Amino acid sequence: MSSNTGTPALPGTALAPGTAAPDFRLPSTPDQLVSLHEFRGQPVVLVFYPADWSPVCGDQTALYNELMPEFHRFDAELLGISVDGPWCHLAFAHDRKLRFPLLADFEPKGAVARQYGVYRSQDGFCERALFVIDAEGTIRWSYVSPVGVNPGADGILAALEGLAPKEKKI
Repeated sequence: MSSNTGTPALPGTALAPGTAAPDFRLPSTPDQLVSLHEFRGQPVVLVFYPADWSPVCGDQTALYNELMPEFHRFDAELLGISVDGPWCHLAFAHDRKLRFPLLADFEPKGAVARQYGVYRSQDGFCERALFVIDAEGTIRWSYVSPVGVNPGADGILAALEGLAPKEKKI
C-alpha cells in the first residue's frame, strides 16, 4: 500500500543529513493514508521503531507523547513508523493514549524503512532510527540507536532548535 519515490538507501546505511527525504504514502488507519509531502512547510520528526508492544518501543513512544508540547513549540509533526499493520497500530495507540500518528510500513513490508536505510532484513523489522526533516523536505539530523536502547529526545530537540529561526539581538 506504500507509494514511494526517491532512491533507496544502501542496506544498513541511514540517510545522512543534507539528503532529500524520500516521500512516502502509508496507512495511519485501515482506510486513511498519510504522505510525507502533506507536511511540507513544517519540520517533521520520523521515528522508525521495531514493533508495537515491545517494552522499549512502549517507553519511547510514551516519552514522545509526553513531549508533544515541545515538538509543537517548533511547529514539528511527529510520525511513528514500523512494519506493524494499521490494526495493530490502532490498538497500541489507543492503549498508550498516543497523540501522534503511527504509520504502517506493512505492505510491501519495510519499503519505506528500506528507502531510509533502516530496515533490518535479517530480522524483518526497522532499526530504532530518528530523522528530523526541515520544512523544505531535507533531512537535517538522523540517528540510529541500538534496537534495545531508547534514544530519548535530546537529539531530536537539539535538531529542532537548530532549525528554529534565530532571534536578532538589538
